[in-house]
Amino acid sequence: MSQPLLIEHDDGVDRVTLNRPDSLNALDPALIDALNVYFQGLQRNRDTRVVVLRGAGKNFCAGLDLKAAMSRRAGQQEPPGVTESLDSQRRIADIVMLMRRCPQPILSLVQGAAAGGGFALALASDIRLATKSARMNCAFIKLGLGGCDIGTSYFLPRLVGVSVASELILTGRFIGAERALAVGLVSEVVDEDKLDAAAEPYVDAMMAASPVGLRLSKECLNMSVDAGSLEAVIAMEDRNQVLCSRSEEFSEGIRAFLEKRKPVYIKR
Repeated sequence: MSQPLLIEHDDGVDRVTLNRPDSLNALDPALIDALNVYFQGLQRNRDTRVVVLRGAGKNFCAGLDLKAAMSRRAGQQEPPGVTESLDSQRRIADIVMLMRRCPQPILSLVQGAAAGGGFALALASDIRLATKSARMNCAFIKLGLGGCDIGTSYFLPRLVGVSVASELILTGRFIGAERALAVGLVSEVVDEDKLDAAAEPYVDAMMAASPVGLRLSKECLNMSVDAGSLEAVIAMEDRNQVLCSRSEEFSEGIRAFLEKRKPVYIKR
């Protein structure tokens, strides 16, 4: 059997591929476990500085593998209890929480379908690029469930505002690439064969940042989204700048800027 998650490490960059193209990269137990293990492993990983997440084939991720889920349930005499259901639900939700906790910025490359849980993975990323074929939706409400799932009701209003978030969550309708760009859901829309190339300037720019500065910037953004005041945000920013300014990386960054060259940072 092929691996459900492919990970290629290249000089500080992890290129992570959801590898179930025949199933539109839908989330089955093996892929869910692999994603949890991978993102948990990033928490203290200093070798990986940037993560690029994409789906194999023509789609990003079609969400939960309903065929697999219904097949497992068909063999049960009774529906799963509350505890079992909550454990199953939390295993998927843990992925997006780990994505936000890991210090590495995550760049998602969205092509084709990003539905339900796949949409949640894209939303939990730091930056999203899309192809013209990209179609994203909160599929949950169309399945007899509530429309808020896997962090979507947290991420969407912060990205696109409450009105558009309400529309997408309450109707389950798809949002296409061009509208996603217009409302700020994605940073760029490109042709199908240009997605990898479009990602490189973002990766290069983040890799040119100091490793400590990049990690602290993601942490600060996370904290600032939910900060109770400007004072709280300024306190976090001040702390981070003092930490960065006391590192060897700051000296190298200043020298590189003055000498008009790319900085060379020690891996740490």
